[in-house]
Amino acid sequence: MILLRNRDSYINEGGSKMQTRKPVAAGRFYPGSQDACLAELAECLGERSLPANLPETIIAGIVPHAGWAYSGALAALVFAAVKKQNKSVDTFVIFGAAHRYYGEPAVYDKGAWQTPLGEITIDEELARDVLQSGSGISELRAHSVEINSIEVQIPFIQHLFADAKILPILTPPAQISVQLGDSLGAIAKESGKKIVFIGSTDLTHYGPGYGFTPKGDSEKGIEWAHKVNDAEFINFVLQMQPDKILDTAERNYNACGAGAAAAAVAAAKQLGKNKGILLAHTNSNTIIAQKMGSGSSESVGYAAIVF
Repeated sequence: MILLRNRDSYINEGGSKMQTRKPVAAGRFYPGSQDACLAELAECLGERSLPANLPETIIAGIVPHAGWAYSGALAALVFAAVKKQNKSVDTFVIFGAAHRYYGEPAVYDKGAWQTPLGEITIDEELARDVLQSGSGISELRAHSVEINSIEVQIPFIQHLFADAKILPILTPPAQISVQLGDSLGAIAKESGKKIVFIGSTDLTHYGPGYGFTPKGDSEKGIEWAHKVNDAEFINFVLQMQPDKILDTAERNYNACGAGAAAAAVAAAKQLGKNKGILLAHTNSNTIIAQKMGSGSSESVGYAAIVF
């Protein structure tokens, strides 16, 4: 019986805490009720088809993290590809973008996360191994500073992988995130578990509202953001060059979660992958035009990639 609740934990009759991270993006970035969440998941999963040239097994992916109405179909592609190619997954390590967090990588290491679909358990054993690895990671159990980059992925996992656990990690755009990915890849090799690494990032945020208009405030600027600026970041991801992923993001502002992408790529390299496969690349301006008949003066890029 639960006697007392605070923001991130419950206290049971025996007085022990059962830490649960409550949803903060539900009702904003994705539906807030179970039925609506399941309906939109089905819509996202049915919107695009998987290509035929998927890797034999998939051990990592790059997903966007905007509202599902914009980027949910691309995130769905990655998780559907993992489901198709892998019989099961024990744990998804989700590297999140550090939008509002400035510091070393931080892991949510105990308890569970909650979404409208219920709770999903943290892989505490893997968290303990990571914390003991000397890879410069700390505990940040509340993860209250990051709203959406991790949470919007979790319902896809709950829906498609009922028995899977997660390990959420905030990853800053710094070399330490590459080292963390290397370390986690090595841990995964020895663990005996089927672990899939997810790097959560959107691409170029273009337009006056984002304070980034190097090619002007026009459709040509948005086209440049998509075809040139996004493409450079995607190319380094596909080539699996984590150092260049960090460098281009710092110079060209073409990813908000460069550390997350670099960590996922580094982990995949440790596990023997040597290239990525681009499943889809689009942007919010294109999606708005498709759904509403007219575009916008601003745009955010999205890519779905698997390894």
